[in-house]
Formats: sequence, structure tokens, C-alpha cells
Amino acid sequence: MKYSQRQIELNAQFQQGIDSYLGESDINIRFCPFISTTPYLDEKELISAEDTMILENLSFTYPVFLPRKIKKAGKAILLLHGLNERNWSKYLTWAEYLCLATGTPVILFPIAFHMNRSPLNWSNPRALQSLMDLRRKHNGNDRSLSFANIALSERISEKPSRFYSSGRQSIHDLTQLFKEIKQGSHPYFAENAQIDIFSYSIGSFLSQITIMTNPDGLFSDSKLFMFCGGSIFSSMFGESRSIMDKPAFARLLQYYMNDFPAEAKPSSISDRMYESFLSMITPDKNKARREEFFKQLGNRLEGISLKKDKVIPYQGVVEALGTDNAKTSISLLDFSFPYSHENPFPIGNKLESSEVDASFNQIFERAAQFLT
Repeated sequence: MKYSQRQIELNAQFQQGIDSYLGESDINIRFCPFISTTPYLDEKELISAEDTMILENLSFTYPVFLPRKIKKAGKAILLLHGLNERNWSKYLTWAEYLCLATGTPVILFPIAFHMNRSPLNWSNPRALQSLMDLRRKHNGNDRSLSFANIALSERISEKPSRFYSSGRQSIHDLTQLFKEIKQGSHPYFAENAQIDIFSYSIGSFLSQITIMTNPDGLFSDSKLFMFCGGSIFSSMFGESRSIMDKPAFARLLQYYMNDFPAEAKPSSISDRMYESFLSMITPDKNKARREEFFKQLGNRLEGISLKKDKVIPYQGVVEALGTDNAKTSISLLDFSFPYSHENPFPIGNKLESSEVDASFNQIFERAAQFLT
């Protein structure tokens, strides 16, 4: 696939919420409605009252890439995105490639408060200008601050527990989606369809915790492919003009390294989701149990890390999975062109487009083989 060219073409065709047909690949894009039923997650109400008023987060649509000839598929690939993303732009080519190469529908599902689950003004520079001025006044001329990351930066600084609570809501939503598919009530999937996961960045962190928690046994046979993901939390580096600014990341790290375990601990019965999340915070927490879990996944786990990835470094993946598991399951690759975690396949430089295309195909051919 000529990734660079196809990326431009798909972005010109794709419109959020509007069904379409990709004639070149014979794929239909269909949008499905979803209503999240978990605005309050437990007795501590980790999702604040003001956040329950963000209606976009509770009722939204998600796109499914479908081979045109398939009516009710017996298999699905769930694609989970990265942190602080507001549109599906960079994932369109990813979804199309996986759909074509595997013959399997690909579901692009938004994490809570991301993509179209967030208000439009969170990505509108004009609407954010006053907040930008205020944050600069409080934090000085922080070069990591941008219009792209200011909404998340402010929300995390104000209430760092949102990182955990939005993750909990996302896991509840994925459980709801998997039940709908497994029960045969989804319009595009047959009853008991196999559901595997392609995850990127924080989507991998969410996937690891979800499969570890395994609500209602729904994820017992799901395979997981992680791209630029899989790190233990303490080794992630979220300071980025695309993710969050320096003060917000410092606040996030401080909270989860020091305050979280006591503040969020369930008051009564065992909470597998909390325990799974806690085991992914630092390498030493539940180390033996965590590494044994990933070992038991065996051939259900595979992934690719990139050598120059500073946000989700390979060493953090080793800390999460254990040295032997990482060596068996995760490949460490590098590209000949300049890239970053946030933009692994940059386009726009004609001299490097063929190299970018080749690297994209290398990564996604591996992913498609695993997910077929």
C-alpha cells in the first residue's frame, strides 16, 4: 500500500458520522450508535458530576470498516487509539489495511472523553484562547503547552484521577460492546464472534488492564497486538505538545506514584479492575503475578515497539511484561527516517515517502498476520 498517498485520499473521503463506501478497497464505513451506561462507576463517584454532564461522552457513534460482501461477520478487530486524540485521521489507513489484509471488519472505538466523545470546543483554538492565556500566566512560558494539549492538560491538572476514571468507564464500555457482539445483537457481527484487539499507545495500556480484568470472561480468547504501547505507567513520558504539558504530566505522575493507591482503593469487595490498574503503575507492584499473566497469554500477545519512541519506551514494555515475555512477544524496530511516537509514519516529505510506505507496510503486515 502507498501509505502516504492513501492517507491523504482517505482523509478527504472520511466524514465523522456519515456512512461511506471506499470503492478502491471495496470497503463500507458504517457508523454505529452507542450509549455509555456507566456515568457513575462506584460509591466514590470517580467521574465528577460536571463530567457526567458532557453528553458527547455518553452518547456517540463509532465507525466500523466492513468488507462490502460481509453481512454478519464471525470475527472482529477492535482498534484502540492513543491519548488526547480528537479525530480518526491517522487511523483510517491503519483500519483499511487491517480490514483488507485480514478480511475482517475493524471497529474504531473511542476511549472516554476522546475523539468524538469530547466537546468540539476542546479542539477549537478560538474557544481555548482564554484558557491558554490563564495557563501561561500560572505556569510561565511553558513550551510544551499547545492548543492541541491544553484541554487535557487543564483537566488532568485539576483532577488527575480522571485518567483512571475515564479508563474505568472505557473498560465498562468495551464490556458493553463485547456483550452486544457476543450475544448476536450487533448489526454487523454474528453471535459469539471472535474479537481481537489492535492497540496503539495508551490504547495498549487500556487493553492490558481490560484483558487482565477480563470482565464476565468476555476477553478470555482475545488476541492483543500492541504497537508503540505496553509500557508500565511509571516509565511512560506523556509530556508532549500533542498529549499534555509539563505541569500536567508532573501532576499526573505525582498522583499515581503517591496518592492513587489509597484514594481510589475500593472500600469493600475485591475490585479486579483496580488491582489490574495498580499492577501496571510501577514495575515492583504485583510483579510476579503480572509477569505470569503475560506469560500465560502466550501466542495471544504480540507487538512492535520503536527504538526512538520517547513516550512509550521499550524499556517500559520490558518492565511491564518481564524480560523473557518481552523478548518472546515484542519486536524492537527502527526506521531510517525521522519519526516520533505521536507520528510514526510522517507524510509530506517526498524524498522519504517510499521509506515511510515500506515501514508502514512492514508493521501492518506483521499485525495482520497475527490478527488473521
